Amino acid sequence: MKQHWIGGEWMGQANKAPINIINPATEEIFEQVLDGSREDADAAVVAANKAFGIWHRMTATSRCELLHEVADRLKAQTEEIARILTLEGGKPLKENIDEVGWCVACFHYYAEIGRSSRGRVIPSVESTQLSMVLKEPYGVVVCIVPYNYPLLLMAWKVAPALAAGNTVIIKPSSITPLSTLALSECFDVLTPGAVNIVTGSGEEIGNALVAHPDTHVVAFTGSTETGRKIAHQCAERFKKVTLELGGKDPFVVCEDSDINVAARAVAWAAYLNAGQVCTSSERIYVQSSVADRFLEALVNFTNTLRLGPGIEPSTDIGPMARDYYRRKVEEHVEEARKMGAVVLAGGRRPAGFQKGYYYEPTVLTNVTHSMKVMSEETFGPVAPVMVYNHFDEAIRLAQGTQYGLGAVLFTRDALKAKTFFEEVKAGSIWINDPLTDNDAGPFGGMKMSGLGRELGLEGLEEFMETKHVHWDFVQHEKPWWFPYKRG
Repeated sequence: MKQHWIGGEWMGQANKAPINIINPATEEIFEQVLDGSREDADAAVVAANKAFGIWHRMTATSRCELLHEVADRLKAQTEEIARILTLEGGKPLKENIDEVGWCVACFHYYAEIGRSSRGRVIPSVESTQLSMVLKEPYGVVVCIVPYNYPLLLMAWKVAPALAAGNTVIIKPSSITPLSTLALSECFDVLTPGAVNIVTGSGEEIGNALVAHPDTHVVAFTGSTETGRKIAHQCAERFKKVTLELGGKDPFVVCEDSDINVAARAVAWAAYLNAGQVCTSSERIYVQSSVADRFLEALVNFTNTLRLGPGIEPSTDIGPMARDYYRRKVEEHVEEARKMGAVVLAGGRRPAGFQKGYYYEPTVLTNVTHSMKVMSEETFGPVAPVMVYNHFDEAIRLAQGTQYGLGAVLFTRDALKAKTFFEEVKAGSIWINDPLTDNDAGPFGGMKMSGLGRELGLEGLEEFMETKHVHWDFVQHEKPWWFPYKRG
């Protein structure tokens, strides 16, 4: 059984039933981790605060050299950690190798920009003064990470938090904690306690860390419902919080697009990681004059995709992480079918699989916004397609959601592209290249999709608070000193 990683050591007692880690391709238990207690959370907070006293006093150069070493160690373990990711999460091995590589790049990126992001000197109001705006770490950052990209979404929080001088406590998903625990061999080059990993439920460990008076920032990726609860908890202590929450991203295909390329792009954006991506394209809008050709191309390509265990090289789409996530997808598709939607591909559990949480990549048409599949986050391999006539209608449809995480447009028309990124309220806009990331570019949501930003300089500054220092080199009497003379 895997223990917690606290203060640079493995620790924790099995005081209650462990958490079973299930391979979603076989439904078999292959490992167990501790279901942590509040005492475990408290121990992590103590360790992180003790380490903060050392870590934040290091020079930025020293910290960043250590972060480069973390990245190098992680790169050396790519295949082993990618395999763990596949066994616990189901995602194809080739995708998990990419995920580890993206994490490596993220740690290298923040190791570099963390060297010099300390603030600025501003003009002073008098010749004997120096005014400085300092950027300082908050203290202990709680990083609560979801199951779909457990390492990447961890790195987006942990790397900038450490580069800024904070220490961190990671609460991984109970579905995919093993890959995070495996990083202890990478993090042990840091000050003991600079990184701590505590496994357990969100109800106990997550709540204990969020509400603890000695944690100072909470960085969360997950559902809007849980994000709202965390925001309320943090508000009680005016604690800094960043939230990357749910999405219902639109994908608009214009009539001037290369239809075959657009169809493959939609398949990528809708089916990647079995649709378990925060920025999955879950609402597809296609211009009426090209709709038939587009649907034919999308269905034909969808039918070529191979389902199977992620560990097999031939697999295009692996299983979903758990059966209850698959049942939600089934509920959305079945409701849509009853309300008049037409299933053109997929729409069921695949034949020939006795075990595993598989669901066929699915194409729906004749959908409306009154259906859950077009209004609520599905988080599965489903591409519901709606036809529009005019581009302004497409903009209106794209905007027709409470969410604002991402949006995709396929067009060759520069004016349409400009109109789209100006009018659509979403934190990320992709034009002709869906779901790409850039470590130097900020990522986050608008509306009900969250607060704050990850990645880029903005992602670093989320973990730094601002202090203004007024320094007068001369101790001399000022005209406004008391006793203040009136008139």
